Amino acid sequence: MVVPRSGAEFCVTRFPQIVDYFREGDLLVLNDTRVIPARLLGRKETGGRIEVFLVRRLQGEREDWICMTRSSKPPRPGARLELGEGLEAIVLGEGDPPYQQVRFFCEEDFTSMLERIGRIPLPPYIRRDNTAEDRERYQTVFARSPGAVAAPTAGLHFTPEILAALESRGVIIAALTLHVGLGTFLPVRVEDVREHRMHGEAFQIPTETADAVNTAKREGRRVIALGTTSTRVLEYALDDAGRSQAGEGVSDLFIYPGFRFRIVDGLVTNFHLPRSTLLMLVSALAGRERTLGAYRQAVAEGFRFFSYGDCMLVL
Repeated sequence: MVVPRSGAEFCVTRFPQIVDYFREGDLLVLNDTRVIPARLLGRKETGGRIEVFLVRRLQGEREDWICMTRSSKPPRPGARLELGEGLEAIVLGEGDPPYQQVRFFCEEDFTSMLERIGRIPLPPYIRRDNTAEDRERYQTVFARSPGAVAAPTAGLHFTPEILAALESRGVIIAALTLHVGLGTFLPVRVEDVREHRMHGEAFQIPTETADAVNTAKREGRRVIALGTTSTRVLEYALDDAGRSQAGEGVSDLFIYPGFRFRIVDGLVTNFHLPRSTLLMLVSALAGRERTLGAYRQAVAEGFRFFSYGDCMLVL
């Protein structure tokens, strides 16, 4: 569905026709993060079963991670975990609920170990265990940088052929990285949205991407974000003059109606859950009433929602 910000009528078409809505000189910024096998199954030292879900790696030489755990009783700080094939862990302490800080130990490279014994964290509404096929299907075709615990799902629509067609049209494609965390999907439970606090997600913007963004804005060309994740990074990593800054860090930007966009002119995104920060971001760009109108039409026409669902282009 194409949703013009100008107030024109919505247009329903097939995804490959998205190319027709881009202009020569547009800059499309995508998120090249790659989903890691973030689910680890094992046992506590007491013998009870436990699942450890990796959320975000902390900086430093050790394999210290912010994690979520699931077991009959939450492990206390100091608890040791056996996760299979020589991978062990110790719970260092509690973070912001529901997170804990966990340190991992193994003889071999941790990333290699994770690739072998970890499980891909499929969305919770997919009620089956993951398969070997999911390791590639739950990735974008441009996934390069391991670290996400969920795919930037708007990117799942794109094929190499569609990307090539955009480039043939004169669209410039640039990449950044934001390792999607679970905080992105936590519902807003407060009455005043200003009280909602986003969980931080690690990002990196290459120099060439920051330069491409700044050049496009200076020349009056459109910057179109592929996904809400790219949007948050583009609007977060700015200097006081509103110029994109290369580098890395942790973003906790919450975008909701009333937000003033300084970089993003358009957005490719999926259809999201009510009361989600993702829906609020879309509403901030397209306008609340237009977004709700688009969702009403999507429901009436049988659009599919969520990770493997249909798509919206806001321009």
